[in-house]
Amino acid sequence: MTQAGFFGLFEAMKQKLIILVILVGIFFFGEIAITFSDRGNSFIVEDEEVAFSLKLENAQSDFPSLEIIDRRVEHFMNHWDITGASVAITKDENLVYTKGFGSAVEESGESVKPGHLFRIASVSKLVTAVAIMKLYENGNLSLDEKVFGKDGIIYRNGFHEYKDKRVEQIEVQHLLNHTAGWSRRAGDPMFNSLYIARKMDVPPPASVDQIIQFTLSRKLHYEPGQRYSYSNLGYAILGKIIEVKSGMPYEDYVMMNILKPVGIHDMHIGRSYVHEKYPNEVNYYTAGISRKVYDFSGSGKYVPIHYGGNPIELLGAAGGWIASSPELIKLLTALDGFPEQPDILKPETLTMMTNPNLSGRGLFGWRGSDKQGTWWRTGYFNGTTALLVRQADGINWVILLNTSTYKKSRIHRYLSAMMFESVNRVNQWPDRDLFFVDRYESNSILTMLAKNPKL
Repeated sequence: MTQAGFFGLFEAMKQKLIILVILVGIFFFGEIAITFSDRGNSFIVEDEEVAFSLKLENAQSDFPSLEIIDRRVEHFMNHWDITGASVAITKDENLVYTKGFGSAVEESGESVKPGHLFRIASVSKLVTAVAIMKLYENGNLSLDEKVFGKDGIIYRNGFHEYKDKRVEQIEVQHLLNHTAGWSRRAGDPMFNSLYIARKMDVPPPASVDQIIQFTLSRKLHYEPGQRYSYSNLGYAILGKIIEVKSGMPYEDYVMMNILKPVGIHDMHIGRSYVHEKYPNEVNYYTAGISRKVYDFSGSGKYVPIHYGGNPIELLGAAGGWIASSPELIKLLTALDGFPEQPDILKPETLTMMTNPNLSGRGLFGWRGSDKQGTWWRTGYFNGTTALLVRQADGINWVILLNTSTYKKSRIHRYLSAMMFESVNRVNQWPDRDLFFVDRYESNSILTMLAKNPKL
């Protein structure tokens, strides 16, 4: 062999080795997508996966038979003065439509894309309920387990003092279906952190633990299990139960055991102020005149109610999550009971969550269900509106708005009417699945190998 031939062979072997190392590295680090670093008794979850929602574009959902959805959503936004919206639809658990409308940031003219994050408000309760039911399926807790009292789940976590002995009757299932015994007769404690901090003589804002302790210093409004009364506090307590039973921070447990296993990498607990938002998070607006309130942090300043009026971090398990519509509907496909994709919970668990004969009036995480097999979950507070629906015919949909209107939570009835009509008028759905957008992207390394077979 000549010297030139030898060096040519050497170079070819070297390039093969380099390619092999790169490929091994890709697969290795793709598997190890989560790393942890110490921060006391908690973890920091670092996700190296790029969310599929960030790879989606509005144009991918341009399809002649879907134009009816575009027109209806745009008309709705114009009528109600909505700044921005995001829609995602699945058919037989394939993502067939996902599109942003209007402005993500009106001030800069940034348009909404599928990957934009929105506050989902009380849709967060469904996330928390799923986490609780996962612990239940794994044998880590019982739904009739007591929450308070000497044998209660969180008794030793600073919640051992209470005024009303009836709190010892509260079970996990009472928190799930809003029958624990609290009402909003004296206001919602999760939105009264300034008042509670003042009454407890602690620096504002009051923490979730302090809000729970303050509420325990008051009497229950009724016997646990006897009456329904919607409770953000109950779901905040469920967040604490998840931490005790899992030994992990609430957000980390949800990410590792609910979201990542189904391919969701860009859902987070949001933050309260505009300067704290995620880079791909929308701004929030109030249609018409936006009123100002005292900053919940105790700064004494008046702030827009959607930036400093709603304590997003404190709401956490009750209403603090932010998500894009494609990733949120990805979660729904793991909870819908349809056969095309595996669910994250067992069929009997899903039935328990959605059947009022088993769960009670409040269901477990869901807002409502009907005898036809439609399930829905609503979310609302100032600056945001969210609606998630599972239809019995195999169609699921999510719509998120970055604007609240004078109708407040009543906007859901108009929003649902528009979406049901739009979806039902589609006569042909695309034969594709945008959940797997990666299939349509060329891998540069594999492309190089294909073009250079001698390597």
